[in-house]
Formats: sequence, C-alpha cells, structure tokens
Amino acid sequence: MTTTSRRVPTGERAARKRAAIVRAARRRFLEQGFSAGMDHIAAEAGVSKVTVYNHFASKEELFNEVVTDALEQALGRTVRAMGERLRTGDLEDILTATAREWVEGIAQPEVLALRALITAEARRFPDLGRAWREQGPDRFAEPLAAALGARDDLDIPDMDLALVQFYALVLYPHIVHSAYGEKLDPQFTDDLITRGVDMFLTYYRKR
Repeated sequence: MTTTSRRVPTGERAARKRAAIVRAARRRFLEQGFSAGMDHIAAEAGVSKVTVYNHFASKEELFNEVVTDALEQALGRTVRAMGERLRTGDLEDILTATAREWVEGIAQPEVLALRALITAEARRFPDLGRAWREQGPDRFAEPLAAALGARDDLDIPDMDLALVQFYALVLYPHIVHSAYGEKLDPQFTDDLITRGVDMFLTYYRKR
C-alpha cells in the first residue's frame, strides 16, 4: 500500500480561506460541541467541504487548529512579553505580571468553553488535550525554567514539579472554579496571584 502526502494550499487567498474556516469552526464547536458537522462549518466559512479537507485532513486536526488559534490570541502576547521582561526585570514583578496576563487570557469565556469541550472529548481524542497543553501552559515552561534556574538565590531541585506548583498557585483555581460556572472575584484573583508568587519564591529561596 502506498501513501501520498497531502499538499496544503498556500498563498494569500488560501490563508484567507483557512482563517475563515478556523473562525467558523470555532463558532460551530462552541455552539454544538465536537459533533458540529464539517459541511456546516464549510457553509459558514463560505467555502466548499472539499476546501475544508484540503486544509485539514480531519475534524480533530481542525479542532487542534481552533485551539492553537484561540490560545495564541489569548496567550501569545503574554509569552512574548514575558521573554522581554526576563531579560531586564525583577523576577517577582515578572512572575506577577505574567500570572495576571495568564488569568486574563485563560479566563476568557470562549477559551474556557474550548477547554471544557477538550475535557469532554479527551478520552476519545487524546491529541486534543495535548494541543491544549502545548499551546497553553507548556509554552511558558522553557523560558520560565531557564529564568528560575539561573537565579543564585533560588534552590529548585525539581523544575518540572516547581512549575506545576506555580501554575497551581496562580492559574489553576480559575480553571477549577470555571468548571462549576463560577468566576473568582477580581480582588480575590489578585490576592491569589500576588500571594502565590510570594509563597512560591519564599519556598524555593535558599536558606
């Protein structure tokens, strides 16, 4: 049996169509869940179903692109800003500012709705969960680990554990509460972040 590689359309016109497909898919997935039909997505995007499959080989691949696009909009600027800050700023201020922007991005209703949809479908389609992790918190892991590891006043024997602990202090409470339809109070949110950063750095500061 022979296989041939799929050639994804390129060029400005193709890019516009691809963006329209992703926008339409995002709306349909949020309204109908993963059961949204590819024919309906194509119609809303103003393209043929064949065009959708020219760009995306499967519904899972299209959903991965929807997740990637949503998280880039929500967190892309924060990743780049953190990289700039890490070169010159105070670490506590950097972690605090980054955490505030994380929460602002992740706590957007559409982003939380996509995460809920991923959670519902992750057992059938594990790649969906991987897409969320890779485009979400995992994007921050490498630069954060490098910045924390370069500090002479910190002692972090297990960096992977430390990063999960940091996320748990400043970000995960919002995700957990959102699963129950709750939104944390702004002042409580700020206290979680500022005190969480302080707890994290205090714990790992060299004795």
